[in-house]
Amino acid sequence: MKFTQEKESDNLTAVVEFILLGFSDLPKLQGFLFAVFLSIYTSILIGNGLLIVITKIDPGLQTPMYFFLGNFSFLEICYTSVTIPRMLADLWTQKRNISFVACAVQTCFLYILGVAECLLLAVMAYDRYVAICKPLYYPLIMNHKVCVQLVVASWVIGVPVLVEETYQIFCLNFCGPNKLNHIFCDAPPLLELACGDTYQREISVHVAALVFVITPFLLILISYVKIITTILRLPSTSGRSKAFSTCSSHLTVVGLFYGSGSIVYLRPKSSHSAGSVKVFALFYTTVTPMFNPLIYSLRNKDVIAALRKLLPK
Repeated sequence: MKFTQEKESDNLTAVVEFILLGFSDLPKLQGFLFAVFLSIYTSILIGNGLLIVITKIDPGLQTPMYFFLGNFSFLEICYTSVTIPRMLADLWTQKRNISFVACAVQTCFLYILGVAECLLLAVMAYDRYVAICKPLYYPLIMNHKVCVQLVVASWVIGVPVLVEETYQIFCLNFCGPNKLNHIFCDAPPLLELACGDTYQREISVHVAALVFVITPFLLILISYVKIITTILRLPSTSGRSKAFSTCSSHLTVVGLFYGSGSIVYLRPKSSHSAGSVKVFALFYTTVTPMFNPLIYSLRNKDVIAALRKLLPK
């Protein structure tokens, strides 16, 4: 009996690395997928990098709205850098193994940056609310000190909880298969590999998602209900059109990010399929950051004007 327990104990600590299956079921498309994701990552770096530069150097963009946009673009670069370079390396080398510690680090940073993105989107919605609903008080409320505090809070407020959440996930016993049917380390596929009862951890992940994902979304929703109510009261059609145009870019990004993210994390486990989870995970980790610069530049005359000044140089 003692021997069996020792063997079981050995098995419980046997998993020292995971294998990210990713797109291994498409062996003939590995080169094509590498080229696609390299192009996407390059466009994310260039597009968001340009937004950061113009919001820093253009005098016409020295406002809270563009201060938040510059920080959001920097966050998008960090967020995609947690996952895409690893995906590119796996596609190029065909070595899909990732160490236990590296998997934990990737998961932790993915959550910290993802939550920061949710909170910063809420901050950007609040900025639009103050600008449209309380224009006379806008310079007073959204002064530089407050803007910096809001950005810092977005980055750090969830860190302690998310580090603890990651720690609890990786404290589970992984004693069987070590193949993660996903493109990066994430809670849902990890919980599927864990031995024993994972119900408490699943509940914990859902609670964290509700607190750090749904709460900012509700704040965004409340802000836009008040914004739309105020806009509809404006007497001039041009005023309404201008007010809507300043909000439409932000609303588009919110819809893309929250729509795909909530499908992955908030729907019941029974309705998950590996293929759909990968698609939606790709959507909020790569597609949204790639379109962010386009959404903000194509629908914003100030950004287009700033880009025209910069690009000839």
